[in-house]
Amino acid sequence: MATIATVQAADLSMADVLDLYASVGWLAYTKDPENLLAALSGSSIVVTAREGKALVGLARVISDNASICYLQDILVRPGHQREGIGRALVSTALGYYPQVRQKVLLTDDEPGQKAFYESLGYTQATEFDGGAVRAFLRFD
Repeated sequence: MATIATVQAADLSMADVLDLYASVGWLAYTKDPENLLAALSGSSIVVTAREGKALVGLARVISDNASICYLQDILVRPGHQREGIGRALVSTALGYYPQVRQKVLLTDDEPGQKAFYESLGYTQATEFDGGAVRAFLRFD
C-alpha cells in the first residue's frame, strides 16, 4: 500500500510531478511547468501517495478554510488505480476541512470518475436534490 503524506510543494521533485501528470494525460499542466509549480505552491494542502520513492498519486485543495474548499487535481498513476489510493488521498486532503460546508470539484465526464466521486459522497450538480444549484465555469 502506498504511503500517504501531506507535503509542501517545495519538497516535491518537479520531474516526478510532471511525470505523474503526464502518466494520466494531463498535458495542459505539463506544457507549463512554472504554472504547475505556482498552482501547487498556492494550494492550501498538497497530499501525495508514494510507493517507496515513486510518486504514484497526488491531490490538492484550495480553500478559505471557512466556507469552501475546492478538491483539485486528484491523480493516481494508471498502474496504481483501483487500489484505494485515490480514496486515501481525498480522505486525507478533506480531513483538514471538517468545518467547511461546501466541498467542490470539477472533472470531466468520464463515467469511472463519476462513480468514484459519488462513492465519496459527491453529487453531480444536475442531480443534487438539496435545492436548486447552478454551476458556472469559465476556462480562459
